Amino acid sequence: MNKTELINSLSEETTLSKKDVMRVVDSFTRIIERCLKKGEKVSLTGFGSWSTSVRPARNGINPANKKRIQIPAVRVAKFKPGKNLREMVRGA
Repeated sequence: MNKTELINSLSEETTLSKKDVMRVVDSFTRIIERCLKKGEKVSLTGFGSWSTSVRPARNGINPANKKRIQIPAVRVAKFKPGKNLREMVRGA
């Protein structure tokens, strides 16, 4: 399901207009992005939580020329599904 399909489904289920649903979805994603950028955790009980973690620097090999390279540390976003979501997916 892509963003357009999500907006259409939410619009049908809630009887809100597609324009209103699009504003809500856009606001929701912006809020999560803003919180993760600050290093905060976002939790929706039963659904899951978003957080960030640091992937440490490591050595690697460039596949094109086989030379060793240093891969820098990077902060990444993570999603951990909640209990209800995990159980629902497992049962599917």
